[in-house]
Amino acid sequence: MRLDEDVASAVERLRHERHIGLSEAVNELVRAGLRARPERRVFRQRTHAMGVRVDVSNVAEALDLLDGLEHDR
Repeated sequence: MRLDEDVASAVERLRHERHIGLSEAVNELVRAGLRARPERRVFRQRTHAMGVRVDVSNVAEALDLLDGLEHDR
């Protein structure tokens, strides 16, 4: 197994700080990474006023209407 330079540095730093072995340092760093939670971003639906109301209960009809609007531009 080969560790990237930044990871190997973090492992060595932890080993010296806590006076622990290589495996224990790697395991601690991996566990810390597994516990980390990515930041959740709120989903925001963007809308655009098209000047027309579309009944979406009939998808084919709505698509035809929207396609016609696109071609009229």
